[in-house]
Amino acid sequence: MADVPDPWPVLHHDVLARGRVCDFIRDVVQTPDGGRMTREYMAHPGAVGVMALDDAGRVAVVRQYRHPVGYRLYEPPAGLLDHAGEDYLVAARRELAEEAQLAASDWRVLVDLFTTPGGCEESIRMFLATGLTPTDRPDGFELEGEEAHMDAVWVPVADLVDAVLAGRVQSPSMVSGTLALALALERGLDTLRPADALWPAREAWAARRAAD
Repeated sequence: MADVPDPWPVLHHDVLARGRVCDFIRDVVQTPDGGRMTREYMAHPGAVGVMALDDAGRVAVVRQYRHPVGYRLYEPPAGLLDHAGEDYLVAARRELAEEAQLAASDWRVLVDLFTTPGGCEESIRMFLATGLTPTDRPDGFELEGEEAHMDAVWVPVADLVDAVLAGRVQSPSMVSGTLALALALERGLDTLRPADALWPAREAWAARRAAD
């Protein structure tokens, strides 16, 4: 069982508005029966996130304000893939250092997901990082905006699972990362994909960009 790329033909593609990170798109799409439908969505560069697990079974999470929902959310360290051609693991290492001031010696792919496939093209890869050690933030990195008011805390995996199932934690990266990590710990971490595993969603994203 696998999701597969199967893009329907785009008859008209319009950029309705351009933003600093995302654009707002309107496409007229031809359906398999020859009809047409119009869909509006947000173009997005994609992202990576990190579930950083220490030897005591705790995960490093950040508490960050998210203005569109007006909530301060528990989230894993994460960031945009907005540097052209950057390796996904390199991006994840950077985000872990920037937001949690941690480095890791072992990396695996935990889970891949589309965050809001009905209205946004964002795909995110959640990594599992273990063998943690403290590190400095990268040279030149400065906390600004929401990040300037963000803090990092350690939370046991079991407490994260309880919070997710009780509806107290709602970020899609935190929910998916938590439940995938709990299952991976039960099944054994060696069942996870290697850190350099193929990411089909990004290949499809690049193909769509090339066709625009």
